[in-house]
Order: sequence, then C-alpha cells, then structure tokens
Amino acid sequence: MLRLRSAYVVSILAILAGAPLLAQSTAAAKPAAVPAAAAQSLEDRNRAVALRVFDEIFNQRRPEVAAEIYAPNFLNHGLHSDASAEVDQGWQRSELQAFPDLHMTVVKTVAQNDLVTILWIFRGAHTRFGYGGLPPTGTHLELRGFTIFRIVDGRIVEEWSTFNLWSAYSQVLQHLRWWIVAAVSLFLLAWLYLGHLVFKWLGRSRRPAPAG
Repeated sequence: MLRLRSAYVVSILAILAGAPLLAQSTAAAKPAAVPAAAAQSLEDRNRAVALRVFDEIFNQRRPEVAAEIYAPNFLNHGLHSDASAEVDQGWQRSELQAFPDLHMTVVKTVAQNDLVTILWIFRGAHTRFGYGGLPPTGTHLELRGFTIFRIVDGRIVEEWSTFNLWSAYSQVLQHLRWWIVAAVSLFLLAWLYLGHLVFKWLGRSRRPAPAG
C-alpha cells in the first residue's frame, strides 16, 4: 500500500512538473495575433492621411502637398473611366481656382483596414473661371458626397467618389433663372424682328413692277 501511494505521489508530481511545458508548447502552436492597439493605430494613421486631402489641399488651399499624399500610381475610379494622379490633381486646382472661398466640411469618417470612407459637404461660390470650362456664375454651391480612399504605406493609391451632379446643375440654373429668361426673351424678340424684316423684304420683291 505504501508503494502504491508513493507511485501516485510521483505521478502527480510528474504531471505538475510537465504542465508548464505543455502550456508553453500549446502557446507556441497558436499563431501570434495582431494586437488590437496596433491595428487601431494603422487605421488612425490612414484616417489622418485621408483627412489631409480636405484640411490641407482644399481648406488651406495647398494643392502642392498632393505629391506627399497621393502615390505616383494613384487612380481615381470614375463610373466609366479612371483618372491618374495628374488629372485628379488638375481637377483639384480647377476647383480651388473657380471657388476662392471653397470649404470642405468632413461630416463622418469610417476606417477599416486599408480603406477610409469620408462623408463630406462642399460649399463655395463659383466666382471665377476654371471649373468645367464654365464662366463664373456667382452661384453658391452646396453639395454632399462621399469618398472612399485606399491607403497603402501612408499614401493614397485609389479613390472612389460620388455626389449628386444634377444638384450642382440645378443650383446653377436656379441662380441664373432670371438671366436665362432674359436671354431667351431677347433671342425670341430678335428672331421675330428678323422674321419681320425677311417677310417685309419678300413682300417688296413680289410686288409687280409699275407699268411703263
């Protein structure tokens, strides 16, 4: 009986002694998880890069910093075609030129992995040339849209943007409605007067010559 008890004690001690080694081997077999703090830090960094577009390029009117924010192989994905970094930055400069008081308000940001989505509001008065080839209309535009950025190694490599383009046109037309009515009215008056002159000339040309 004493030997049996001794055997039990030895077995228990052996199990206790081997438990740490078993725990270490189990922990080593599991893949190392990415710390939540590290993942959050990456998303915060990406969010900060995306916000530079609105804060620095538009609100501070510093289009030259785009070279630091966008990757050389950047693409802006439109509905039917893509725009390179050079073309996209040309659009930015045109907007800054046409809207001297342009201000972009960031309403909401969502960051996940390498993507950052921003809901924004565009406000500004169209008082100069440079936007879509349109002459200054004096229209104060207010548009809401959102942009999705994909950011790799601290630089934007892709972008998807959307906003209500018809809203912009309707605001311009509403602002210019009296000018449009006046222009159309003048055109109709000129057309009627020209028609009157044509009919008057035709009437004279059809008169029979007086008998000699």
